[in-house]
Amino acid sequence: MRHAVTLLALIAVVVSLVVLQDARRGLTIESFAVGQTPVTRYARQGADGPVVVVAHGFAGSRQMLQGYSLPLAQAGYRVFAFDFQGHGRNPVPMSGDVTALDGTTQRLVDQTAAVIDAVANGGPVALLGHSMATDVLVRVARGRDDIGPVVLLSAFSQAIDATHPKDLLLVTGAGEPGLKGFAVEAAQMVDPGAVAGETVTAGDVTRRAVIAPWVEHVSILHSRRGRAEAVAWIDRAYGRTSDVAIRHTGWAILGLLGGIVALFGAVARVLPVTPVAAMPPTLALSQRRLAVVTLVPVVVAPVVSVLVDPQGLPVLVAGYLALHLAVFGLLQLWLIRRWGGRWGAFSPLAFVLLLGWSVVFGVALDRYAANFWPVAQRVWIIAAMALGAVPFMLADALLTHGASLRRRFVLRGGFILSLGIAVALNPFELFFLVMIAPVVLLFYAVFGTMGRMAGRRAGPLAAGLALGLVLAWALGVSFPLFRA
Repeated sequence: MRHAVTLLALIAVVVSLVVLQDARRGLTIESFAVGQTPVTRYARQGADGPVVVVAHGFAGSRQMLQGYSLPLAQAGYRVFAFDFQGHGRNPVPMSGDVTALDGTTQRLVDQTAAVIDAVANGGPVALLGHSMATDVLVRVARGRDDIGPVVLLSAFSQAIDATHPKDLLLVTGAGEPGLKGFAVEAAQMVDPGAVAGETVTAGDVTRRAVIAPWVEHVSILHSRRGRAEAVAWIDRAYGRTSDVAIRHTGWAILGLLGGIVALFGAVARVLPVTPVAAMPPTLALSQRRLAVVTLVPVVVAPVVSVLVDPQGLPVLVAGYLALHLAVFGLLQLWLIRRWGGRWGAFSPLAFVLLLGWSVVFGVALDRYAANFWPVAQRVWIIAAMALGAVPFMLADALLTHGASLRRRFVLRGGFILSLGIAVALNPFELFFLVMIAPVVLLFYAVFGTMGRMAGRRAGPLAAGLALGLVLAWALGVSFPLFRA
């Protein structure tokens, strides 16, 4: 059975790499900077098609929009994707009032305009953006006369009206109920009878709303329907015809990353099995103790952290989250020791293997899906986050070592609940913690799985320490740098 799993994982990795590399075949991909803004250019050799500028959403990066950048480049366009301030590898923090149009939004509008000025070739520039970027792009287009077709994914912008933007495609996922209505309403500004999937025109204004099936706010980035519509819309505006294959890149990314995780099972078998005497037994927890070790941190961590309200880390909610993780983890470690739990022996090999395979995962993620490498400004933030993440993941490894799925679900669900309590206590400052929850759940699914593979052979101590560092890294690169 183990060999079959390894073989299937290897096949998934190879097939996925073939699909993902095929999407890049024949393209020149090069990075440069406009001021301090990192930009990636995607184009076929000698391409002379119109320029398309691509912008990502909140907590995103250039890599996250490759699903659209690559087919547009294959269609002959010169595509330029960039990292907003505070995002990806952009070292300049976001700044200003996020609630005011003349605050953060205006700074992002100015940044986008500078990128357009640097890459425009004298003809109309097409714009494509996702989520947060949609409002920015609409406002950029309003102030310029060199903007061609605009494609907005998961859009919401109060700057859209009946005459602006003139040439607009809105693509929304079927799993985005509120935004679906907005997309159709934007088309109905031009023709009150407009429905999803219909192109409407009034004078020189052309608009279309599309509902992409089976996708939501993130998976829309690899929707085949959405990408085909985007290429066709921009082709229509420029009088071009493209015959571009839209690859199954979303499934390929899942296959690649899932295969890498599954292959760690084979890698972990190089670890010597820790003798039973040196392996800490699964911590026996009665129903009462399970409730205590789960609920006490759930209540105490958000209350203490909100009262202390730590500042100083230039990443949204990072200071608060580091303290929250530390309080949560240290409380659980204290209870574990009080109840006689043992950490067991430390395996340097397991520690190195787990960190090394996490780097392999990170390389694949960074190339094909999302930024995973920090700029220099984030390194000390990751170090500070580790002060909370290491005790948190060490406690998690000890409590879930050899535990049932039900116990893991209860313990880890408790942490997600504690984040919800923190948001309820201080919604204005801590709202962005809501976005941490999916990151943590993905972390458990990916790195938690690899940690259990290593822990079964080498014990939980090395796995907990390694995953604490990986969690600090993941959180440190995921959320925007921000300076008030």
